[in-house]
Order: sequence, then C-alpha cells, then structure tokens
Amino acid sequence: MSCCQPQRTPSGETAASESEEVAAGSRRVAHDEVALPGGEFLMGDAFGEGYGPDGEGPVHAVVLAPFRIDATTVTNDMFAAFAAATGYRTEAERFGTSAVFHLAVAADPRDVLGRAPSAPWWLEVRGADWAHPGGPGSDLAGLGDHPVVHVSHNDALAYCRWAGRRLPTEAEFEYASRGGHAGLRYPWGDELTPGGEHRANIWNGTFPARNTLADGYLTTCPVRGFPPNDLGLYETSGNVWEWCADWFSPTYYRASPKHDPQGPEHGTARVTRGGSYLCHESYCNRYRVAARTANTPDSSTGNCGFRTVAL
Repeated sequence: MSCCQPQRTPSGETAASESEEVAAGSRRVAHDEVALPGGEFLMGDAFGEGYGPDGEGPVHAVVLAPFRIDATTVTNDMFAAFAAATGYRTEAERFGTSAVFHLAVAADPRDVLGRAPSAPWWLEVRGADWAHPGGPGSDLAGLGDHPVVHVSHNDALAYCRWAGRRLPTEAEFEYASRGGHAGLRYPWGDELTPGGEHRANIWNGTFPARNTLADGYLTTCPVRGFPPNDLGLYETSGNVWEWCADWFSPTYYRASPKHDPQGPEHGTARVTRGGSYLCHESYCNRYRVAARTANTPDSSTGNCGFRTVAL
C-alpha cells in the first residue's frame, strides 16, 4: 500500500492454504504479556501530519475492553519453536522469494530477481525468508531475540492458532502504543530524540543510500533494544511494522464503532502499524502512534513482523 512495504506480485500461486492446517493448541512458548485495563482514548492523528491516503483521521473516541498484549514482537526464537513443532513453512518459503532492503541483501546476484517499481530500494530475493532474512547467504546467528520478519499476515495467523492467541486490532495497537497518554506524537512524547536520545530504531541519514547508524542498527534490533513505553511495551514505534487483525480502509475512521472496533468486514489489504527501521521523515513519517498503512495478506518483507494478544 505504500513505499514502506512492497506488495507481493500475484503469480497465480496460492500459498495461504497451508496456514489453515495449523490447529489451535496449548501455548508452546512463553509470551511476556502486559495486562491493559482498556477504557476510552482518542484515536487518530491530532497533529495533522498524516498521509491523506492512509486515513489517519478524524480523531475519534474509542472504548476498549481490557486485554493482554505481548510486551514485544514475536522473536525469531519463538517463531522457530512454532516451525519446529508444526513443520510449518511460511509463504515466503513456499513462494521462494521475499522482499529485502538493498543494503541488507546477502545473496548471489543471480538470486536478485528484480526491484519494486515504486520503491527500488526493495529487491525480490530468491531464498529470502524468516530463517534467511538477507537471502540464502544469511542466517539467524545472533538474531534469536530480534523480531521475526518475512512473515505474511497469513503466517502470523498460523502462529496465533498454534499459540492459542490472536493478532491485536488496530485500535488495541494504537491504545497500547500510546502508553497510557493522550495526544502524544510518539510513545514517549512529542520530540523524536528528546535530549538527543534515540528512542526507536528508525532510519538515520539520507534515505535510502546512507544510514549513519546513529541509533546503532541498519536493520532490526533486539525486541528490547530501546526503553519501553509507560505501559511496558517495547518497540511499538520503529524496528518492524506489525500486522494487525483489521482489514484496511482509508475511510474507516469516519464511521467506525466507538466500542471495540474490529475494522471493515472486507478488504484487500491488512493493517500494519508502528513503522520500521526504514522509516524516515523524508518519505515515511509513519513511526508516529497514529500512523497506519497496509499490505496484502500474502506479502512478506524484511521489515514486518507481529505481536499477539491473549484470547
């Protein structure tokens, strides 16, 4: 839906069916949860900084029931436990390719199959998947506590069924990201780097050619790489985009229900939230708490993961 996340090019192949075979079961890995009381909050962009096609307004009151949400995104170690227990193969593995940022590619040039037309910094790499985030020449050594990436919305749902959990709604994600505060631009306040301190893993430098690594990372960081917000959630801004349960519509806020909104009944793309290590004010100022975008459910990239909510 945006230059932040390239869509998978339809190929006529259907990979989603395998995810339906993963049965719900008892939780197999520990999820560090934060219990949130719910209640009323104001959802949407109060600063007028959003992108028109994203539909970040109008600001509207939402009331949520209490819920329990992961303090962090699902990690590579957690997803590896799921894959080992079930034999599940992600859509990137079945399609044979996924999208990798050009400075993170670890593959033979013959495995680089093309560039995203609207975002040429994204390369389609053969053999890129959750266990090989840069391509066939990469692995997960030292990345066990980093967020799993190259997972589609369908893959995230498959994990949730196995773990006996679900994805957060978009409203739940924004409520949790706001950290119990009203009207903030970021989870920690209105300044991006208060006192010069980096609070999120985003792009620093000139996008997309030069990253100064001022925050310490070119791609993902550990899921507790930066301080949590005041509700105890980590990296709800930056690091990786996170799949939400909702279908996406840029006009949904105009008529969404006040109590526990679930998103439109139908759609072609699912909401992603939080921004990623590639977000930069020059082209993708979507690490704000009100920011939203979306992607097709079978798409996977090197900068998108997910966290879960208890049933």
